[in-house]
Amino acid sequence: QVQVVESGGGLVQAGESLRLSCAASGGHFSNSLYAVSWHRQAPGQERELVARINIGGRTNYADSVKDRFTISRDRDPRKNVAYLQMNSLKPEDTATYYCNFFSQRLDRDYWGQGTQVTVSS
Repeated sequence: QVQVVESGGGLVQAGESLRLSCAASGGHFSNSLYAVSWHRQAPGQERELVARINIGGRTNYADSVKDRFTISRDRDPRKNVAYLQMNSLKPEDTATYYCNFFSQRLDRDYWGQGTQVTVSS
């Protein structure tokens, strides 16, 4: 059974930074076979894609976070860990952030429980 756990959320002031981590464990999980994405959901709003990194390392971002957020994988593929570096945070970034590992080839889709990010003005 694969588990995905996010960490690193918290309360910060506008302009500050946070780094979220997402770790997958269990089964025969191999990070290199999955695309990883971060999503967020604010109260009363739909969940939205924030950033994605595919198997080949190509990234894409929501327009609202371009040039402020960076998604990456741990350099050690055995760790099955991905990150979201968030700089210049704004109050509108306040949301619960979720990590997703997805493999079309394996037909697998794993979500974490989320980590709360709150940005005060």
